[in-house]
Formats: sequence, C-alpha cells, structure tokens
Amino acid sequence: MPAAVEVVNVTRRFGAVQALAGIDLEVQQGEFFGLLGPNGAGKTTLISVLAGLIRADTGSARILGHDVIADYRAARRALGVVPQELVFDPFFTVRETLEIQSGYFGIRDNAAWIDELLHHLDLGSKANANMRSLSGGMKRRVLVGQALVHKPPVIVLDEPTAGVDVELRQSLWAFIRKLNRDGHTIILTTHYLEEAEALCGRIAMLKAGKVVALDTTHNLLSRFAGLTVRLVADRIPALWQPRVLRQEGGASFIGLDRHAELEGLLAALRTERIAIGELALQETDLEYVFLKIMGAPEAATAPMVMRR
Repeated sequence: MPAAVEVVNVTRRFGAVQALAGIDLEVQQGEFFGLLGPNGAGKTTLISVLAGLIRADTGSARILGHDVIADYRAARRALGVVPQELVFDPFFTVRETLEIQSGYFGIRDNAAWIDELLHHLDLGSKANANMRSLSGGMKRRVLVGQALVHKPPVIVLDEPTAGVDVELRQSLWAFIRKLNRDGHTIILTTHYLEEAEALCGRIAMLKAGKVVALDTTHNLLSRFAGLTVRLVADRIPALWQPRVLRQEGGASFIGLDRHAELEGLLAALRTERIAIGELALQETDLEYVFLKIMGAPEAATAPMVMRR
C-alpha cells in the first residue's frame, strides 16, 4: 500500500531564499498528521509542491503513489487543499462555487454531498448568498468545502481555523475527525498548537526549510518532560527572564525542566521582593516542546529521532 504522501529530498529556492532545503517526509494512509513551524519555515511552500502549484528544484513528491509532476491528474484528484489565503470568485453564490469546483473534477450529480458539506460547515443559510457578502470566517468555511467537494482521500488543511469563531472551530474539527475515522488522511498546519496536540498522532516540525523533529505527539511530549509555571507578578526575576516562554493575558509562562527548579524560582521572587499575584503549575504541552525545539541552535541541522 503506497504512502498517502511521500516527499524525497525536495528543495526549492526563491532567489536568495532557500525555502525548502532537502525535505524527506512520509505520511501513511489514514494518519492525522501535523506539519508545524514558525512563519517562513517552508510549510506552505511544501504544500504548494504537493498541490502542483510550484515545482521543486530537486527531489520528488507523490500522493498515493502518483508523482505530482509525471502523474499530476491522479495526484491532484487524490488531494484536497484548504489554502491559507482567502481566495474566492466574487461572482458566484456559495452553492455555485461548490458546484463549479465539482465540475473541475468531472463530478456530476453531487448535490447530496454538497448539501452535507453545507450542513457540516454551517453554511446552509448562506447557500444562495454571493461570496462577496460573506464574512472572512464564512469565506474560510467555503474554502474548506471546496477542498472536500470531490471527496479526496488526502486532505491538507493550511491554517483552516485562522480567523474563525470558536463554535465553527469545534464543529469543523468534529467533521474532520469523522472524515479521518472514515479513512481520509489529514495533514494539518496550524499556529494553534493545542489543536495539533489534541488531533495529530504524529507531528513534523520545520525550521528554515528542514525537518527538525518528526515523531509521535506522545513521544515529543515525553522527550521534553517538564513543567510550565503560569505566574502573575509585577515583573520576572532577572535570572529567570530568559526562561519565559510567552506572555499572555497579564501572565508569564516560565519553563521548568524539573519540579526542583520551582524552589529556585520562588527563592528569586523572595530575594527581589516580587509579590506573587497568581501561580499555577501546568504539565508540558506542545507549545513548550515547540519553543524548546525552535529555540535550540542545533535544531536546524540535527533532526530528532524519527518514528513511524
């Protein structure tokens, strides 16, 4: 059985920028796979190679065994992509947009599936609305529908929940989980790392056009076992400022490698006479792992142990 996606030594340069620097990646059929990385890491470029929107300088890419260049018709029929950008035709209604997308793949009498998509994406009331009249979140829902209208076995979601409300995010993931249970392969890129942690069985992390981590979500979390302290205080002790992972809602999140380090943090707060407003301990999450890997200077050249 061929892999859902197979990428072998793919490189791509745009002028002086090396967007992809030798990507090797394999996603098995039926996986829910995460593709993570900071802005500029090469995620969207890699997706564009898979979709046939750009050609790799070197290497090869296959969808279900079909080369994206030599056998592009079969490769594109097997793939559905939800793009990061909002791209739409302003002259058609939502239903017409999905019907036209069906026609691109030679699919007739697709009304039942289109109705199901409209229902699951909460677009039923907007079916006859012109695309220009939709909000940004509604337009993104239509993009999801376009990617799924030909029932592709491999689905790539490039930031599918960016700018959408919480209710849609939950209903969308329920629908995508169902598609995955039905056998569809899902590849997800997202900056909402809690989504990737909850949904993805395996995760690849890209940095500077290279795969720097590839493992199961469980193994990634186990590898960087540690704690995160959520601290609300007027300031952070000087020696602990480099350990701050992020600041959010007036709180600072500080990474600890082990429980014993908590006493050192408390001692520093006492020494500098910093009053504690709130303090809570959290187990390691994917955001902590991501920041650890992306912050490691050796990450660009030394991938972590890879497991299928």
